[in-house]
Amino acid sequence: MFRIERLPLAERYAELLATEGVVRGLIGPREAPRLWDRHLLNCAVLGDLLPEDSSVCDIGSGAGLPGLVLAIARPDLRITLVEPLLRRTTFLEEVVAELALDHVEVVRGRADALHGSRHFDVVTSRAVAPLGRLLTWSMPLVAPTGALVAMKGSSITEEIVEAAAELEAFGCAEPEVLVLGEDQLDSTTLAVRVAWADPTRVSWPLATAPVSKPGAKSRRTSKNRRRGA
Repeated sequence: MFRIERLPLAERYAELLATEGVVRGLIGPREAPRLWDRHLLNCAVLGDLLPEDSSVCDIGSGAGLPGLVLAIARPDLRITLVEPLLRRTTFLEEVVAELALDHVEVVRGRADALHGSRHFDVVTSRAVAPLGRLLTWSMPLVAPTGALVAMKGSSITEEIVEAAAELEAFGCAEPEVLVLGEDQLDSTTLAVRVAWADPTRVSWPLATAPVSKPGAKSRRTSKNRRRGA
């Protein structure tokens, strides 16, 4: 997780989340007392899945979870934080400047605004959208030898089943569900990793994901519209 020389940065980030993050409505006041267990350490273990010196895009970054945590824990990574809301990108830019995280770029916008122009070794996210919609936003950003690596909750098995059409349309390999932090955390982290089935056949523009059947109700929530990814 955090090497000893990176702990002061993690501690300062936790302070900013507990103060400015709460004041600006980026995290709830009830989250402040449990920032380390529920947020920082929970996100830091995701770094175990990221290749050394890789480029990482964190979509719907919000207050920087998991993107800023990964940037603090893994200075070898080149991280792009993508977030559409101004008050969030302002906070992210302030944290990046204060902690001198020169390997971090903040982009204000939606993930789909980068489609066709940027590709990354890893595209990550936390609590942004169900897997089907997350694939639509993320896979066009994933390099041929890269992968989507997203933090997920206990519904991930159901989400994989419901995302069958998107997985097939994009040409994805079988998703891997991984349990992280079993020997390190009181509460483990669930993550899903989705790579390309055949990297040699990946080219842009990608085929679009299937359109919902007529009459089908959209599961997109107002929260996801606001996060935008």
